[in-house]
Amino acid sequence: MIVEIKALACQLPKELGLPFSSLTSDEIANQAARRGIVACISGMTVWRLLSSDAIKPWTHRSWIWPRDPDFVTKACPVLDLYQGTWQTEPLGPHDYVLCADEKTSIQARKRIHHGCGPRPNQYRRVEFEYERKGALAYLAAWDVHRGKAFGLCRQTTGIRSFQALVDLVMSTEPYKSATSVFWIVDNGSSHRGDSSRKRLAKAYPNAILVHLPIHASWLSQVEIYFSIVERKVLHPNEFNDLKEVEDCLMQFQTLYNSTAKPFQWKFTKADLDRVLKELPEQRPLVAIA
Repeated sequence: MIVEIKALACQLPKELGLPFSSLTSDEIANQAARRGIVACISGMTVWRLLSSDAIKPWTHRSWIWPRDPDFVTKACPVLDLYQGTWQTEPLGPHDYVLCADEKTSIQARKRIHHGCGPRPNQYRRVEFEYERKGALAYLAAWDVHRGKAFGLCRQTTGIRSFQALVDLVMSTEPYKSATSVFWIVDNGSSHRGDSSRKRLAKAYPNAILVHLPIHASWLSQVEIYFSIVERKVLHPNEFNDLKEVEDCLMQFQTLYNSTAKPFQWKFTKADLDRVLKELPEQRPLVAIA
């Protein structure tokens, strides 16, 4: 009986002739009774049976297949920099590693009505309807080993906006007189390809642009910082205008830097090698040597 219920849960609803994308525990219980697997069973009992399994094929999550043919070649230097090495040589005391990216389309949502504060047995309430008061982008760089954020807001992203962020960082010490400053970025239009490397090196000879593989923002530590900004500043979104958004972001950045520490990054090249070996074999990637 247990095996049959689990087999039922593993089937797609459309294979069972049901117009659902997924089945709840109650629906599985109902189908088990309808199909004669059991006379009667509760949804809670079904949940207990399914939740005890180590492998749960009835669940799913979205992901992006690593399609970059040079995924390993591009990812390994980034992971090396996190570990304090570059081209097999240890980083020096005047070498720095920064991750940079843009958090785009941050809206200013002016709520139609004031919200209500929390009460006994009642959460704080935020008005659902709002007026759109525009959107801006928050460009930020995260110093991996020092644990410090730099950022600015612009109406749009692009080469000029990214250059403004670079200027903000590279015009201050210790980056201004550093031996090398590594900028880890994704493949967005603001800093894509060899032209972006040359442009950065021309402006700052001690700056080195390092591109992540395509669809590998999860390897950028600035995304961790952005997730903190999203939780602590932007959700729920209640701003009267863009100036209030910018002021709040800059104030948070200053406050965060007062206690910031480097993130405890533990994902190494060995972990990447293990992940790649576990991928389905129809489109294998080259393993790390």
